[in-house]
Amino acid sequence: MNIYTKQGDNGTTQLIGGQHVSKNHYRISAYGVVDELSAIIGGIGVYIPNDCSYISDELYMIQNDLFDVGTILAAPEQNTFLSAQKLLSEKQVLVLEKAIDRMTANMPPLKAFILPAGHISAVFAHMARTVCRRAERKVVGLIEKEKLSGNPVNYSDVQIYLNRLSDYFFALARFFNYQYKFQEILVGKKISDPKE
Repeated sequence: MNIYTKQGDNGTTQLIGGQHVSKNHYRISAYGVVDELSAIIGGIGVYIPNDCSYISDELYMIQNDLFDVGTILAAPEQNTFLSAQKLLSEKQVLVLEKAIDRMTANMPPLKAFILPAGHISAVFAHMARTVCRRAERKVVGLIEKEKLSGNPVNYSDVQIYLNRLSDYFFALARFFNYQYKFQEILVGKKISDPKE
């Protein structure tokens, strides 16, 4: 199979079911951001502490879940194949919640907002968090546009999953800084002027 098909050279792409739409279509934009998120997650894996290899497994699981999210979003109609597969369920959300609880169990409680900074792994996790939130906004926009066009879709599983996933990446960023002994920088904390 060739990498290039030339079918998208005219600025369109094909959704599941065969419909051709602009590559700028809101549906393509939604699952495109999900794909970006998966790529950032791949970058996080490089920086996982040696004694935390289980996080690699979690990240691979998340990337697979995001592939399913992309598949769901690429289907303009709630087709029977996807409905039968039930690609996303409450189970994946519960796995994320357990991981969040595990990561935050031994960390000091958060008493103020923190800046997205610290160890490079934490920065990547914060990037994943913000891209995840953008994906969530795109999915909400997709739902609203489909409803206005008379074709309402139910992506509540996707919304809930992405919402919890952004929480996971926030917890992961804090966890990495804690593991690597990087101090969290609180919003509003005054940094002394650099020496001249």
